[in-house]
Amino acid sequence: MLRYVLAILVLSTGVALAQSSIATLRGETPLTEEAEPPRMVPFADIGRQVRNYPEQPPVIPHDIDSYRIDLNSNKCLSCHARARTGESGAPMVSITHFMDREGQFRAAVTPRRYFCNQCHVAQHDLTPPVDNTFIDIDTLLSSEEAR
Repeated sequence: MLRYVLAILVLSTGVALAQSSIATLRGETPLTEEAEPPRMVPFADIGRQVRNYPEQPPVIPHDIDSYRIDLNSNKCLSCHARARTGESGAPMVSITHFMDREGQFRAAVTPRRYFCNQCHVAQHDLTPPVDNTFIDIDTLLSSEEAR
C-alpha cells in the first residue's frame, strides 16, 4: 500500500513540475483565474494567398465581421453563389459544395457546406502566437527529390 502512495506522490509531483514549465497562450495567468484576452487584430487586406496543400480551404481575402451566416441567411452567397459571380467578380464556391453525403450533386449549396466559416477564415497579417514548423507540399516534394 505504501508503494502505491509513494508512486502517486511521485507522479503528482512530476505532473505539477511539468505543468509549471509548459508554455501556454495564457502566459503567467493561473488556471484558477480569468486570463486577459489579446486585443483583436484588424483585418489586413494582403490579397489572395497561395494554398499550402491540395484540398486546403482558401482563406477569405476580405473582412467578414459584419456578415450574417446562420440558418436563414448566408451573406457569402450574395457574391459567391453561381448566379451572382458574373456581377460580383468573386470566385464561385467550389463544385464540392454542391455535393451531398451520397455524392449526388444538387442545384444549391448543400446544408453541410452552407456555414462557410467552419472551414474558411478571414486572413490577418500578424505574428502567430506559437512557432509553426509546417512545410508545404511543394517544399516537401522538392526536398525528397533532392535526396
